[in-house]
Amino acid sequence: MTGALPAVQLNGVSVVYALAGGGRYEAVQPVDVRVAEGEFVAILGPTGCGKSTLLNIAAGLMPPSSGESVIYGEKLAGLNSVAGYLFQQDALMPWKSARDNVAIGLEVAGMARANALAAADSMLAKVGLAAFGDRYPHQLSGGQKKRVALAQVLVRRPKILLMDEPFGPLDAQTRLIMSELLLDLWQADRKAVMFVTHDLDEAIALSDRVLIMSAGPASRIIGDFPIPLPRPRNIAELRGEPEFHRLHALIWNALRDEVRKTYGLTSAGSAA
Repeated sequence: MTGALPAVQLNGVSVVYALAGGGRYEAVQPVDVRVAEGEFVAILGPTGCGKSTLLNIAAGLMPPSSGESVIYGEKLAGLNSVAGYLFQQDALMPWKSARDNVAIGLEVAGMARANALAAADSMLAKVGLAAFGDRYPHQLSGGQKKRVALAQVLVRRPKILLMDEPFGPLDAQTRLIMSELLLDLWQADRKAVMFVTHDLDEAIALSDRVLIMSAGPASRIIGDFPIPLPRPRNIAELRGEPEFHRLHALIWNALRDEVRKTYGLTSAGSAA
């Protein structure tokens, strides 16, 4: 990655809202975020601190109040055409099969339907759903729907993945399976990833770096922690390693008081 342009640079971006009765609300102070080509960066912080807001700025879904979003050296104007966005809630159309849900983005972009369906079948196979292409969302489990949603994003071959708590609604076992699947797919082509989560274990297990945001209002980046765990990673085994627990304690020490602030607790109060 040495010498390559960063995939994402948020330079001094801030978010300020006008209040209905006058005045201004500063949601996010000017912050700098850099994601290198092929780097997996997790963003962690208390509820309402602006994690998803940073993703929306990188996606071009909202402009910053100040600063700029730069994608591969070009200032972003409008939507980020080289990014794929996986939301917490799936964007599957209930009247379409899994295959059609994955193919629709390619068809809208102008690909012939036969080619789009072939690409959809190939991607469904990569996420372990080769036999489920004809099923509709109501016929799929939560984990299966999440895999279809992941295929829906990856089939367009984005250079950047923006992921907003994509596994949040899933049970613990399914989250572990999805995390392992994501790492396997990411390991194959090393896209740049910005991954928002509330789960510290998940952040450490997946990422190369973990960024910590402070509690709002006026949130800011208060920590940038490299994760020097070797790859490829077996997440289930990784969580038993002493280095994993050392990193967990280190990062939680920086995050703990910010989580407590969100719930109106002091550092001497009950743990969040």
